Amino acid sequence: MGSNMAENHPVGFQWVMEARLKGAKVIHVDPRFTRTSAMADLHVPIRAGTDIAFLGGIINYILENDRYFRDYVVHYTNAPVIVNDDFADTEDLDGLFSGYDPESSSYDVSTWQYKGASVSGAAGRREMGGITGEQAHYAQSSQLEEGEPPEMDETLEHPRCVFQLLKRHYRRYTPDMVERVCGCKKEQFLKVAEALCENSGREKTSAFAYAVGWTQHTHGVQNIRAAAIVQLLLGNIGRPGGGIMALRGHASIQGSTDIPTLYNILPGYIPMPNAHARSNLQMFVARNSARTGYWGNMEAYTVSLLKAYWGDAAIAENDYCFDYLPRLTGDHSVYPAIMGMVDGWCKGFFVMGQNPAVGAANGKLQRLALANLDWLVVRDFSETETASFWYDSPEIETGELEPEGIGTEVFFLPGAAHTEKYGSFTNTQRLLQWHHKAVDPKGDCRSELWFMYHLGRKVREKLADSEDPKDRPILDLAWDYPTEGPYDEPDAEAVLREIGGWDAEGDALPSYLPLENDGSTTCGCWIYAGCYADETNQTARRKPGSEQSWVAPEWAWAWPMNRRIIYNRASADPEGKPWSEKKKYVWWDEEQGQWTGYDVPDFSPTKRPDYEPPDDAIAEDAIRGDSPFIMQAEGRGWIFVPAGLTDGPLPTHYEPQESPFENALYNQQSNPVRQQFPRGDNPYNPSNGHPGARVFPYVLSTYRLTEHHTAGGMSRTAERLSELQPEMFCEVSPELAEERGLENGGWATVVTTRTAIEARVLVSDRIAPMKVQDRIVHQVGMPYHWGSRGAVRGDSANDLLGLVLDSNVHIGEYKVATCDIRPGRRPRGPDLVELVEDYRRRAQRVEPVGEFSRDLEEGDGGRHS
Repeated sequence: MGSNMAENHPVGFQWVMEARLKGAKVIHVDPRFTRTSAMADLHVPIRAGTDIAFLGGIINYILENDRYFRDYVVHYTNAPVIVNDDFADTEDLDGLFSGYDPESSSYDVSTWQYKGASVSGAAGRREMGGITGEQAHYAQSSQLEEGEPPEMDETLEHPRCVFQLLKRHYRRYTPDMVERVCGCKKEQFLKVAEALCENSGREKTSAFAYAVGWTQHTHGVQNIRAAAIVQLLLGNIGRPGGGIMALRGHASIQGSTDIPTLYNILPGYIPMPNAHARSNLQMFVARNSARTGYWGNMEAYTVSLLKAYWGDAAIAENDYCFDYLPRLTGDHSVYPAIMGMVDGWCKGFFVMGQNPAVGAANGKLQRLALANLDWLVVRDFSETETASFWYDSPEIETGELEPEGIGTEVFFLPGAAHTEKYGSFTNTQRLLQWHHKAVDPKGDCRSELWFMYHLGRKVREKLADSEDPKDRPILDLAWDYPTEGPYDEPDAEAVLREIGGWDAEGDALPSYLPLENDGSTTCGCWIYAGCYADETNQTARRKPGSEQSWVAPEWAWAWPMNRRIIYNRASADPEGKPWSEKKKYVWWDEEQGQWTGYDVPDFSPTKRPDYEPPDDAIAEDAIRGDSPFIMQAEGRGWIFVPAGLTDGPLPTHYEPQESPFENALYNQQSNPVRQQFPRGDNPYNPSNGHPGARVFPYVLSTYRLTEHHTAGGMSRTAERLSELQPEMFCEVSPELAEERGLENGGWATVVTTRTAIEARVLVSDRIAPMKVQDRIVHQVGMPYHWGSRGAVRGDSANDLLGLVLDSNVHIGEYKVATCDIRPGRRPRGPDLVELVEDYRRRAQRVEPVGEFSRDLEEGDGGRHS
């Protein structure tokens, strides 16, 4: 679900095919029939944006038919935990949870707490008050603050226990409702639900694989949460053949959160300090560590990181340079920064390996933002649309921008490809894989490592004589990486070794377990500790599978501790015995007095299954011997989330920001805490309940092709790939083609309130019309790989999308919007602007760009907006 794995992750899909040859059943749930669907035993089409309704139906099926793995659920999840009496569910509040504040569009989560215990989300209290959802989501921990342990009922009968709340929450997600909301046949849904149940339990496990088809929604985090509930109920977490596999489509997309390019976390998911929570190191650790579980070692992780940053300058007397760390003052994610460029307070922008001019939602807004900068630095293989926006963009054609009037100074610097540099990728399965340089980069092309290292060196040289305290964090950096070759390329392995860490004697760390809080250990990312163990680049290992065990521990290195399945204590029962011989993975060896198995046990190695922590135990010593989820305060997997998410403790179906349908389950139409930017330069199509919604009657979804990569900057310049997919196209059903007069191979214009683009028409049965809420809906599919540069050129599908985000992680809703489609090519020049303005007028949106955008229609049909 949420993935076209065969086309977008073809190397990984070979293992799915091998599993199928051995008898595995492959199911594909997706709006389109794709190459993945063609290789599946069953394809179930659903309307884009309705995944939670489908998964909620599976949860309901499991519960109503008693198909859950009871021993696993009782002992390893928080299903028995009793929830605060003040908590009210969406069943009570018609689509809202208790604690909702309509003025701020946010939740006070205090009523979601356990009864008798207060739980703080994500690595402790998460910087108090100023916490954003993304911080809370990324750091995977919790803390019981008072009254522990929480009250529980292992009979699962108490009306306020999580299990009973779950049953009540999903009771309305019946097979008939799934059909009504998702558009799939009830019989197809039941096949999926039964197949999952039949293939789960002591002897069998099932796995989910997803990608951005789940994440790029205003409820993206909750899509994944819903799958987590399914897998916890069925006992499919921490066991071989189970889990939820996040398919990573970019070179190091997992690595970009582990060693983050995100604004609000530090390496290893340590939170960034908050300016509103003034503190020293000890206060920060106290707020963000946990009394129970491995986050209880937060101080050791943080101090070791500070030593990696500032080396000898980081000492106990100065809090290991903790004050040098930046402080959060608000939401510094990329989309508010884009708004800041338009509004004039953000003056400069680095773009490295990105192409927001065509690769981000509302491309017009992105380009207007770039035009209002003082300076822009672009590093890439070729001149992308982000580098050329000032003279080659749709707004130049329409006259909305003129090159002479753009004051942005653009610095375009050529980058080296992955074949021209050393480094590591961290992808699916948390696997760090080293890539070797095959050839030297040509001309002035340089790696990112070279650029950042020498940029830092130059800045340090310019500040060398400064006595200003604000410059000390730069001057005190441990910026002494060895270089080699004629261009002084930094040694990538030296950087990896620093990330993996070393002890007081300077020897590479074997894991994160020896990390200390006294400044004697250095580690650039605690979860990566051990990736250079034994002074060997563990990520470069390539032992063939035929020469090692089926777990393949000697192929590259997986964090943490080269562990291939996390929470694998759950592969054994509470007594430490395998659930079955067939699914044997990690177990307790009584004779040796330790955990053993085919993988590195994700548990304290000598902790007995019957271990009960003393009252004064802390960190990992406070976790029971039968509690596998060692990053959670109570050692249990969370079905119900009492803290740490912004939009609810249980996944709930909401319609997308733009939808032709009302929410058939609740009066609350869309996610009430979704992050919106209601501006004239970011208008939204009206949704169901507003007459203007009829102007945009079709569902739009974007997707990727095998032959092109993301926004096309790497592939549209490659002639052979371009020849395979030479033109931008839109995929429509024969029925929609007939309804709108579209011809296969001809041109169509697709319109939203943001803009209109043109594309060749592909008439295909792969994207069939659906019956939803007793009427037919058509979907339009569009790849998003095109722009104005390269060997093949075309309009960008992302120009059609508005900026609206998931409130937990600030990801955009790229996978669903509404649109109109009409035959023929789009207008040129100012006529394009007039066409879009005409649609806005017809949809009751007539405000000029720059003013607050609001729907002019009175009322909203009695529904929550």
